[in-house]
Amino acid sequence: MAIEGRERVRELEAGAQILSGQLGKTVQRLRKAYNLSLSELAEQSGVAKSIISQIERNETNPTLATIWRLSQALDVSIERVLASADDEPFIEKSGRGETPILVSDDGRVRLAIIGWIKTVEWLQWYDVSAEPGGVLDSDAHQRGSVECLSVREGEFEVEIGGKVQRARAGETLRYRCDRPHTVRCVGPQTSTATMVCILKAAVME
Repeated sequence: MAIEGRERVRELEAGAQILSGQLGKTVQRLRKAYNLSLSELAEQSGVAKSIISQIERNETNPTLATIWRLSQALDVSIERVLASADDEPFIEKSGRGETPILVSDDGRVRLAIIGWIKTVEWLQWYDVSAEPGGVLDSDAHQRGSVECLSVREGEFEVEIGGKVQRARAGETLRYRCDRPHTVRCVGPQTSTATMVCILKAAVME
């Protein structure tokens, strides 16, 4: 019985280690999806920066209260934060309430993060909705990154490096986004588009 007990303890510890490791990866991916620094996530969640760093590096087992605070700050359900990769279904469905939304400084452009969280470090895609006159200013991404804006409705304008190009419904703009760039809704109506960002892509000639 003693041997069986020790085996059971080892199994539980191994399971906890796997769960903790998956939690750290999930927190890090979500944080990067929101372009949050450790300090910013700490401020929004009330969890110490050092603790978040340890969680991401799988160096600590956080309490349920800590996980709840992080899930609230990252705008996802606690079940999704705790989900193990091995247990995830082949078909995954995300509801409206689980889709993170980013809003431009002027409040007129909304980006729903519809990309898979596991690819956020190299591939991101968004559903864009913009009111007339809405402006989305973005900082430079990693060197060699490329962004694609496919307009579904209305008209958008992209400015980068002093160059400006417009696109209407059915048209796509592709541009290097490893320098500051701006997306504007220039049509008279609410415009929508799909935006895909490929990080660390081959630098375009």
